[in-house]
Amino acid sequence: MTATSDTRSAEGEARAPRRSRLRRLMRFIPLIAPVLLWAVPCWVLLYTGQHWPLPVTLVATALFALGLVGMPLAMARGHGRRQQDRAAIVGDTLLGSSWILFTWSVLLGVLLRLALTVAGVGEGQDRARIVTWAVLGTTAVLLAWGYAEARRVPRVRRVEVPLPRLGAGLDGLRVALITDTHYGPLDRARWSARVCETVNTLEADLVCHTGDIADGTAERRRAQAAPLGTVRATRARVYVTGNHEYYSEAQGWVDLMDELGWEPLRNRHLLLERGGDALVVAGVDDVTAESSGLQGHRAHLAGALDGADPGLPVLLLAHQPKFVDRAAAEGVDLQLSGHTHGGQIWPFHHLVRIDQPALAGLSRHGARTLLYTSRGTGFWGPPFRVFAPSEITLLVLRSPHPATSP
Repeated sequence: MTATSDTRSAEGEARAPRRSRLRRLMRFIPLIAPVLLWAVPCWVLLYTGQHWPLPVTLVATALFALGLVGMPLAMARGHGRRQQDRAAIVGDTLLGSSWILFTWSVLLGVLLRLALTVAGVGEGQDRARIVTWAVLGTTAVLLAWGYAEARRVPRVRRVEVPLPRLGAGLDGLRVALITDTHYGPLDRARWSARVCETVNTLEADLVCHTGDIADGTAERRRAQAAPLGTVRATRARVYVTGNHEYYSEAQGWVDLMDELGWEPLRNRHLLLERGGDALVVAGVDDVTAESSGLQGHRAHLAGALDGADPGLPVLLLAHQPKFVDRAAAEGVDLQLSGHTHGGQIWPFHHLVRIDQPALAGLSRHGARTLLYTSRGTGFWGPPFRVFAPSEITLLVLRSPHPATSP
């Protein structure tokens, strides 16, 4: 017993320095990332054999330097203590633009050069300039398309979800899901109203919002969130907090949603009954809630299911997909989540997959539990969506024994 304890202690001590080193490295990411995002495209477009006229090189280099300095400053003023919306818009736009430019500078800088070399197309400066114009053209197209995708009213995605424990009386239950609306520095009050109008056309029995309503306090973003009060459901409208609520007075958002007629499911549940059958609709606070320091805020699944009949199927709202491990352990039938944005700007989805068990769509976890992860209704920060379209989701729940017409 002592030897085992000593071994575990030694292993813990070995892990501690590794974790400490990792934390130290993570601190440098905000410093390293902007340099890479601006320096790599600058090098690929200007200094890899193109031999541009000196004035072109100097002006373009100055623009890259301005972006390198201006982006962090604008982000700090926009998202720091000052919360200046105009600065946030500039910083977010520069961040998204630099990410797209960086991605395609790397991809086309390597792949296109290789393809041109193999094909024997151009040499030296000619080949380098072909790469430059290809990168700039691709970036311009993706920025324009990505902006349009981010600002449009999302398409409705319809998904049928079979739930073996769902009673026949609830077969065909229509559940509308919106999430990650992220009302923020760009005023999207009209967009919000159009999203709510689209949700109302779905004639849903249950409408769910799985968090990240906005970036900013409820008082500050009230005008953009107000159209949520017009959403209609035949049974209930329910909401759970996301991690971004805990950056901006989460209780204020809970109170506003209650005021708008939505039922905040803060570690509690309600029963949805139809045709003699019932469904437990439960919700938990976001997994970051407890670290926020707000009294009474935490993700507490046992509390959410307290008093529920264990024989009934459970639909759980949890902002982050990674909560599904706890849901599966408790035998939850279906979890609805958002948070990932589907990656929002490709290829950021590879980083999302490191943190979350699912990126988008329907997935199975354990013997019983299904998880539906929405790509989100809005966007966070950079006003672009590239290869990760937003969505309003209509889930139609199916029973294995649907009621038959007489």
